[in-house]
Amino acid sequence: MRRSILATGLLTGIICTGCAGISASQFTSGRALLPARHSPVSSSPIQHVIIVLQENRSFDDFFATFPGADGTTYGCMEKGVHLPVRTAQPATSQCPTGDKVVQLVDGRLTSDSLGHQFFSYRKEYDDGRMDGFDRVERTESRGMKVLAGTYAYRYVDPKYIEPYWQLAEHWVLADHMFTTQGSSSFTAHQDFIAGGTPIGKDNVIDFPTPANWGCTAPPGTVTSLVTSKGKYLRDKGPFPCFTYETIRDLLDAKGISWLYFTNPSDSYVWNAFDAIKAVREGPEWSTNIIIPETQIFSYISNSELPAVSYVIPDSETSDHPNARTDKGPQWVASVVNAIGESSYWTSSVIIVTWDEWGGEYDNVPPPQLDGQGLGPRVALLIISPYDKETSSSQPGYISHTQYEDGSILKFMEENWNLGSLGTSDRRANSISDVFDFTQSPRAFVTVPSSLSIDYFAHRYKVSSDPIDEY
Repeated sequence: MRRSILATGLLTGIICTGCAGISASQFTSGRALLPARHSPVSSSPIQHVIIVLQENRSFDDFFATFPGADGTTYGCMEKGVHLPVRTAQPATSQCPTGDKVVQLVDGRLTSDSLGHQFFSYRKEYDDGRMDGFDRVERTESRGMKVLAGTYAYRYVDPKYIEPYWQLAEHWVLADHMFTTQGSSSFTAHQDFIAGGTPIGKDNVIDFPTPANWGCTAPPGTVTSLVTSKGKYLRDKGPFPCFTYETIRDLLDAKGISWLYFTNPSDSYVWNAFDAIKAVREGPEWSTNIIIPETQIFSYISNSELPAVSYVIPDSETSDHPNARTDKGPQWVASVVNAIGESSYWTSSVIIVTWDEWGGEYDNVPPPQLDGQGLGPRVALLIISPYDKETSSSQPGYISHTQYEDGSILKFMEENWNLGSLGTSDRRANSISDVFDFTQSPRAFVTVPSSLSIDYFAHRYKVSSDPIDEY
């Protein structure tokens, strides 16, 4: 049975910041758990890393028209495709010879879902031509599956994602953040805690068969693999309950606190630690996996934020295409505002990114570092008082450094001298180059949003819909 933290009101008055008494995270179904360990001082002013992980959007889908960023409003469609398209020929087309140059269409945040498994990515990538997006599967809102066609060539009108653009304008937007594996959300979420899904020389890829999130899968569930040479081995992988190391192992070894705030889906969708045997079958499933994710606000207000926090949305706040609502930008704004308006601001970095590209069009070919990746670009927002600025009149900063999921892990490893997981963190560039720790902390700028912190902390009913199981 799923355990959850008691209501915030029960916690008020019993929490003592910095004392050795019982903390908010110790209350699970009325059981007092072991005291949380306190974090040692980091090598930088950053004492708190908050990773807000959203769903299934490419860089161009959200930031195609952002000034100064590597975006585009044109796409490439492979030679020989006969579809009615809005075509245009910009002055300097970078499409392969013979390709159609397709004008991207702007639209709303809610949209149909596109195929985003490993084989879908290989179709779209097309040996670096990035012209096969029309050939992936599209799941319409009424459930029918058809070829994507020109539907994949679109981007979200910025007016529907204003909080994200506000963050990009004031803080750091990275426009060369690539997924570690061109794969679906199951492996993408593993990449953010482990830097990969290593099984010998191979890596787990895509969703298990049948679709299930991890150690709670029924007997007989298998995974698929991609070899070091890029060969796809469907259903040849192990049961999805893994024993490889994650950032949790490095943090625990140094006594550094961490929590994973996630949604209450019965199938544990987007809960990466459901697939990590040591956590799923150990005491940390009760102490460190916090359900629902809206508990993050009580941890902030009660001064109980750990050194590392993962914040995972539910279906209605995730930005996932095909979701019933589009509250993702407001949800992220509320988390950022809660931290920015608290005493944690001067010691924190908030990292907002998207787990994978969701099949949505992107114009930049991912660098091929091995037979398994990198995968398509996603946006990366880095919000901290130590962010670099373009100038005093233009406070935002665009980083063109090549990053991947392991870049976030690498920053944490360096910040607390954790050592290395030895996966993608070893090769990745750390996000440390966007900071200037010699500057005075920048003042927080509240993110305008149509939904308040109070709405998500007290009035929002968290959804348990299992939206992403393929």
